[in-house]
Amino acid sequence: MEMLLFSFKFFLLAGGEKGGLLDVNPGLIFWTVVTFILLLLILKRTAWKPMLEALKQREDSIRTALEKSEQAKLEAEKLLEENKKNLAAAEEKAKKIIDEGREFSSKLKAEILDKANEDAKKLLDQTKIEIDRKKDEALNELREVVADLAIQATEKLIDEKLDDKKHRSLIDKFISTLPRQ
Repeated sequence: MEMLLFSFKFFLLAGGEKGGLLDVNPGLIFWTVVTFILLLLILKRTAWKPMLEALKQREDSIRTALEKSEQAKLEAEKLLEENKKNLAAAEEKAKKIIDEGREFSSKLKAEILDKANEDAKKLLDQTKIEIDRKKDEALNELREVVADLAIQATEKLIDEKLDDKKHRSLIDKFISTLPRQ
């Protein structure tokens, strides 16, 4: 506090001797105002205008960056939504393909089983037909052998009174009366 009082006393004493700082001097005021105005004009042209332009440019660049950021955010949200839709569609398509594959494999399995059963049935039928044919052949062969044996046996019994032709017709009549199996 003493220091403040000392400064104030010094200020008053210095002004009283030669004209102090608080004395009004019109020339000094005029030149101070002129200097201040010139300084303002120079600063306006050299410093303020470029500073204001730089601030304006900075403000514009920030505004543009914010707008671009907002657009990018909107586009990102749009892309995210599209990706979600595409992913859902892809999942649906994959599920559909899997279901179609399962259905196709089931149909193919059924077709293969049906074909195998049909082929087995055809083979069984052919085998039965072949067995029946072989059976008929064997029976016919057996009849011929029996007929030949019967002819030979009757020849010995009859002592050749009947010829071969009559013997054969007689035996054929006898064999035709036998039951077929």
